[in-house]
Amino acid sequence: MDRTESLPAETRPPGVAPVDPGSVLLPGHDVPLGRYTTVRRLLPQRQRRMVGAWCFVDHFGPDDVAERPGMEVPPHPHTGLQTVTWLLDGEIVHRDSLGNVQPIRPGQLNVMTSGHGIAHSERSPGTHPPLMHGVQLWVALPDPARAGAADFAHHAELPGWRHGEWDVTLLVGELGGERSPAVVHTPLLGAQLEARGPAPATLRLRPDFEYGLLAMSGAAQVDGLGLAPGALLYLGAGRDRVALAAEAGTRLMLLGGEPFDEPLVMWWNFVGRSHEEVAAAREDWMAGRRFGVVADDSAPPLPAPEMPTTRLKARDRRGGVRG
Repeated sequence: MDRTESLPAETRPPGVAPVDPGSVLLPGHDVPLGRYTTVRRLLPQRQRRMVGAWCFVDHFGPDDVAERPGMEVPPHPHTGLQTVTWLLDGEIVHRDSLGNVQPIRPGQLNVMTSGHGIAHSERSPGTHPPLMHGVQLWVALPDPARAGAADFAHHAELPGWRHGEWDVTLLVGELGGERSPAVVHTPLLGAQLEARGPAPATLRLRPDFEYGLLAMSGAAQVDGLGLAPGALLYLGAGRDRVALAAEAGTRLMLLGGEPFDEPLVMWWNFVGRSHEEVAAAREDWMAGRRFGVVADDSAPPLPAPEMPTTRLKARDRRGGVRG
């Protein structure tokens, strides 16, 4: 269904940059994930820790895994968050301590809610596609959901429509009059935007949300700013629209949400509120408590690193120390 809105694309004289002090370009940095995968970590960064409740953004690939195992991340724990996994190419099998064993392929969505504690692993199957490309995102859970029960959901079908020359797939939240079936616990948005052609388009936004755009492939112009693959452009809050232009095949991830005001302690695979809470989660994981055993995965679980020698401090979404 075409949901093109009758909004003109924003235009400026050639060479004139937009006046937008709220935008911040975040290039990311490489981080090893397991033995065979390197990701580009876009959040958190010193300049920007969160976009709404999105507190962690990893973009991986496109990688040639035809002669390699692909993704191999053994059992590990999580608390206080949701993981949101989206693939552009490849296949991953999710296994968790609730007993779920679920492959995910391009166009499908996995949402795992850790609550008070869950463990999972992520591995490419033995016979897998030659390319691996996707994103894994974390959503910080608010009180009281972060202390609740763990859950897992796989969504094989998601809302999608045409917006001018763009194909829109809605992962979470609401956009264009559509609602995703994925359960989230704060006002949130995640959507893939794929350009069919070079025609510009304008998307309506919620001024009470803050937004970011991740370039997963291709080249794009966002309100006149260039966005290269593997970079995240933080758009700030207070916007009611954003102007896009891109070459055919460009794929962007639009992330948004109400600013998340609960202070967080993020360390290793845990999202908590205090040093003591994170230390207790680590102790439980190393002692074999709380998180359970990952179904159908006999690999040794990942040991937690040693706690830092200095006290972990809760920080707000701008990076300021709280408490």
